[in-house]
Amino acid sequence: MKKQFIKITFYGLSAIALLFQTSCKKDYVNPNAATGQQVFSSPQGLTGVASGLQRVYTAGRASNLYNRVNINGLLTSEMSVLNQGNTGEYQLQQGGGSVDGTNTLDAGLWTSSNKIIYDANNVIAGAQGLADKGYASGLIGYASIFKALAIGDLSMFWQKVPDGVGLNVNFIDRMQGYANAIAVIDNALTAISTNAISASFLANIPAGIDIPNTLHALKARFSLFAGNYTQAMTEANAASLTVKSVFNFSTVNLNPIFETVTSTNNVTAAIDTTTLGLPVGLQPDPTDNRLKFYTTSTYNSKVLGFGAGTITPWPVYLPGEMILIKAEAYARQSTPDLTNALAQLNLVVTKTPASDPYGVGANLPALVGPYTQAQLLDQIYKHRCIELYMAGFKLEDMRRFGRPDSEKKRNLLPYPFQERDNNPNTPPDPTF
Repeated sequence: MKKQFIKITFYGLSAIALLFQTSCKKDYVNPNAATGQQVFSSPQGLTGVASGLQRVYTAGRASNLYNRVNINGLLTSEMSVLNQGNTGEYQLQQGGGSVDGTNTLDAGLWTSSNKIIYDANNVIAGAQGLADKGYASGLIGYASIFKALAIGDLSMFWQKVPDGVGLNVNFIDRMQGYANAIAVIDNALTAISTNAISASFLANIPAGIDIPNTLHALKARFSLFAGNYTQAMTEANAASLTVKSVFNFSTVNLNPIFETVTSTNNVTAAIDTTTLGLPVGLQPDPTDNRLKFYTTSTYNSKVLGFGAGTITPWPVYLPGEMILIKAEAYARQSTPDLTNALAQLNLVVTKTPASDPYGVGANLPALVGPYTQAQLLDQIYKHRCIELYMAGFKLEDMRRFGRPDSEKKRNLLPYPFQERDNNPNTPPDPTF
């Protein structure tokens, strides 16, 4: 894609760095401004850019978090539009040809993802030259989380994804996108295993994210999406089920789902409080405690859960996700292990809210087999949709579990016109 100024105000040195990298060729020098070399060669400058990655990923209606949750929720009927004046959201609810390259959420997710990848690349490269290797490994690990998330978000929603950033960049299949995200994570895991992350680094970044556990959890997620079930199992076992890893918010930087969805009651909402958009045969048990965790009938099925308040933290991964990854990996391996798959699934089915670090628990009786592989996969899909409601993964799950197109509004997104107009290598849009 062509480098261009992004019409969003980003905080900290991240914006300064972008200006130096993408400005015109005339050499206008501001003696009071930091140079690109200064920003990317000092721990302070690199930390400022790295901290900005989380803000780009989570802040407001232009963020990856808002767009990922709402694009996925509207295309899979997890959510509904309350006011058709919210044109981008309403187009997604209509689906099909109503979603084109002008869609604001489509363009927003594309732009913020590529900005994150661009800035993360600079942080990771700059960290290599630091003398304090413990501080450097922290920078690499932290920036790699956001780079991997951004590549993963592109791979979840587009058929082909950019192979890097720059002028007239080429595109690769989205499965190669997942492989690239895993390679970023592997590089980070090597860095932090070689040099432990320093306490001074952790004191200088936003609190909330556990770097090692998050890297393992993201590798498990993307390995599952890419069909590498052995690796997904290994990495899910490596991610803690008790340590929280979250995006924190403040009264200045609000939770974007609460800010736009929950508090306004005028944009989108949970589709309902009983089905969560699932078809007959896969709908939640009415006594499933997760229904009242995620939704309320007050004000048009308002969203609760992780969008319940102004500063409600948003988990980067849930323990239930890791358990369900193991269940699916057992069920899909070359010789399916349905006994262990059911045992893992039942850890989620019977989990109580009190036993989960985030309070997510179905608290239902254990499922009793025997199940065929197909039947067990249906149950795993059902409980992923409930346990991970509004996490942004359902469209990827629908493709992987072979759900019919009639249950989706689109299968993949069209490319934003801003990309098509500037990059001749932009692929054709998918038909659905």
